[in-house]
Amino acid sequence: MAKRIETDVCVIGAGSGGLSVASGAVQMGARVVLVEGHRMGGDCLNYGCVPSKALLAAAHKAHETATAEFGVAGHDPEPDFVAAKAHVRSAIAAIAPHDSQERFEGLGVTVIREFATFVSPTELRAGDTVITARRFVVATGSGPFVPPIPGLDGVPYLTNETVFDLEERPGQLLIVGGGPIGLEMAQAHRRLGSRVTVLEGQKALGKDDPEAAAIVLAALRDEGIEIVEGAEVSSVSGSEGAIRVETKDGQGFDGTHLLIAVGRKVNVENLGLDAANVDHDRKGVKVDAGLRSTSNRRVYAVGDAAGGLQFTHVAGYHAGVVVRPILLGLPAKARTDHIPWATYTDPELAQVGMTEAEARTAHGDRLTVARAEFAGNDRAIATGRTTGFVKVMVVKGRPVGATIVGPDAGELIQVWALAISANLKMSAISGMVAPYPTLGEINKRAAGAYFSPKLFDSPLVKRVVRFVQRF
Repeated sequence: MAKRIETDVCVIGAGSGGLSVASGAVQMGARVVLVEGHRMGGDCLNYGCVPSKALLAAAHKAHETATAEFGVAGHDPEPDFVAAKAHVRSAIAAIAPHDSQERFEGLGVTVIREFATFVSPTELRAGDTVITARRFVVATGSGPFVPPIPGLDGVPYLTNETVFDLEERPGQLLIVGGGPIGLEMAQAHRRLGSRVTVLEGQKALGKDDPEAAAIVLAALRDEGIEIVEGAEVSSVSGSEGAIRVETKDGQGFDGTHLLIAVGRKVNVENLGLDAANVDHDRKGVKVDAGLRSTSNRRVYAVGDAAGGLQFTHVAGYHAGVVVRPILLGLPAKARTDHIPWATYTDPELAQVGMTEAEARTAHGDRLTVARAEFAGNDRAIATGRTTGFVKVMVVKGRPVGATIVGPDAGELIQVWALAISANLKMSAISGMVAPYPTLGEINKRAAGAYFSPKLFDSPLVKRVVRFVQRF
């Protein structure tokens, strides 16, 4: 006989969004049940953000050791692939306690380690337990999308869920997919000693500003990564250690390992959403502006399951949005215009709001593009990292988007994410005092570039200054 639980909030999925909802709700006094059939911490901790950045850090260390600059001779670092993977595991292990079952049970959350399926609009089954809740939050995230490439099911291949399990360095890594995941893994493995070929069916980094993407791609090619664009894969063949990928234009590529990195699929197919009367499609749960199901008002969705931007920080942001109506009865709506994202290659590429092309389409002649180059930043010059730029899209004195490509772009974009989120004017950034010399000054320089023509090229300003100088 099934065990039954009644609760205020039932969260499905223990990734970033689900954990944030569960911890916030229980600490505010709600009864919370958290259901997770796989690993606590979700994709980000176990297969995504944490292991990829840890591996990139190891690869960066190897690259710095091998690079001769500033009068210091470089030398062959002889990367230890096993040790690099040990660093990845240690990073995961250091963060895991924060996301653990023990921590959440300590907070007062009832944690059930089973896969969940709705059995009615008001009930969820997890193992031998049936949960009835006032509100359900679907936070099931996404997994790697594996396309139906002829022959793929007959050869060994990697995804982001398995690539970090490799203990032997690939001799020749073939990567299908030239998006952020594919290119980050390409640079990491290249710097750790693998030969790497990236096959992209359209344009690599095709969703990003093309001018910024071109700088990243040039840097990766300079490191010896082969990036082939317009290479639609037609078939895969071979066996372990000897894999061949052929493209529709007749090219063939041979490698020892194959990584599929063509995108993500939302994890909603086995949730029984039809039984719950929750409208959904392959993109996720259909929700309103408040992330509430359009067909079952008991159900909310956050993160990838909500069908929008697929980033860990979006899931965390969504958690804050849904907690307000669920626990406090207050209205809340999710935004997307202030959401930043970054690709952690070297150089990094970061974006918030509209790209230049999107802003020109939306705002036409009202758009002003303010720009600053890393080559004009004293800290960048001192550290020899002068490749890249900041580009800010401005309408009526307020930023509507920003693109940064260069060192620490993921850190530098945060100023513009704040500006857009808080509806600040460019004067707020130009009036900021940044410590000298820092890379952060480049944001202030970009804001100054917006005002420079108004101050230095204005006949009216010159007349006023000349008049004042008479007294």
